[in-house]
Amino acid sequence: MPLEIRHLRTMEAVAQFGSLAAAAQRLHLTQSALSHQLRGLEAEYGVNLLDRERGAQLRMSPAGEALLAVAREVLPRIRQMQEELRRRAAGNSGRLRIAVECHTCFDWLTPAMNHFRENWPDVEMDLVSGFQQDPLPLLQSHQADLMVLTAPDAMGCDIIVHPLFAYEVVALVNPRHTLAERSFLTPADFLEETLITYPVEDRRLDLFREFLQPAGIQPWRRRHAELTVIILQLVASGQGIAALPAWAVGSYGEKNYVRAIPLGSQGLWQTLQAATTAEQAEQPHMQAFLAEIRASVAANLLGVKDIPGL
Repeated sequence: MPLEIRHLRTMEAVAQFGSLAAAAQRLHLTQSALSHQLRGLEAEYGVNLLDRERGAQLRMSPAGEALLAVAREVLPRIRQMQEELRRRAAGNSGRLRIAVECHTCFDWLTPAMNHFRENWPDVEMDLVSGFQQDPLPLLQSHQADLMVLTAPDAMGCDIIVHPLFAYEVVALVNPRHTLAERSFLTPADFLEETLITYPVEDRRLDLFREFLQPAGIQPWRRRHAELTVIILQLVASGQGIAALPAWAVGSYGEKNYVRAIPLGSQGLWQTLQAATTAEQAEQPHMQAFLAEIRASVAANLLGVKDIPGL
């Protein structure tokens, strides 16, 4: 007779209730069946598990105490896993690893994650380390569950794209710059300027992809900075001009360190999107997180708007 989980439960019940009759009732067995189970286990391993001296109070033998110690270590873990599996089946638990292509996304992503955790405490959340220029392979290899991106390349049939919200990209100049009083900028205004951008491919930058390249404009000087705050500081210092999502300007705009100007007469609006596998898209916690992003952004960010139909 191999050692089984039911034997551990029997030892736990005997120790808890102090008698075979009470333990049998707790385990929904007859006392005879419980005794037979214990004697079979004792015969298998050649040890006594209980002290059965006539008239003595029921107690564990040393072998029984050792088995009880294992029961007290193992059974809580088993119950915990059973509950975890039930929660997963109900959609209340899971894992959410997020990869980010957008440099400025943490301005709105962190508050959304914090609020989501309050309502879904059993979902394990994590950020895939570092800025990802091409996060799609992480999704396809199951190293990430959701990726945030601005201009998705061709997606496989198993990838679902979820529009999140529309955001305005604005030009940023020093308040004393000759362009500072313009009501909007045209692509030609960038031609002789030093343009400060993140060190990524041009196709990953809204300004180039949607505004400059269609007009055949290539600024003659470029400067790169890894961090948003450095880009803002360089613009404030008169070292060049830049273009960022309006939400990223923050206190630099409020304190008039930089001036935000629309790109084109209608402004340059883009759609931020998330992507998941088709399987992940069906998970209740994933659907709840996407809804949390949209609600959090609508309540807290400037320069964004809802996408019709969402």
